[in-house]
Amino acid sequence: MKLAKLALALGTVAALSACATDVPIGPDKSKDLNLIDRDDLSQLKWGVWVDPDGCDNWIADDGVEGYLARRYDRYGKPVCSGVAPPTVASGNFKQGSTSVIGDPL
Repeated sequence: MKLAKLALALGTVAALSACATDVPIGPDKSKDLNLIDRDDLSQLKWGVWVDPDGCDNWIADDGVEGYLARRYDRYGKPVCSGVAPPTVASGNFKQGSTSVIGDPL
């Protein structure tokens, strides 16, 4: 009888633990929720930051978050244009700040 109760209890625990995997744990942080002022990232003003290797990276700052993406040519190779010295940013990328918060720097 004790063995039957133990088996029933283990079966119940296993069934309930399988249900728990469908419950999300916290908010989905895999995408920008656009809570302040923006429909999408195309509305930001982008600049170029040259990394220590001399290659270009797109950068933008909306006052809340900063964005960086490696710049590639159509063949998938990094673009190293020489637009600025290594570790220097160029362009008007901070002008994308939100009207609600702004960019204090």
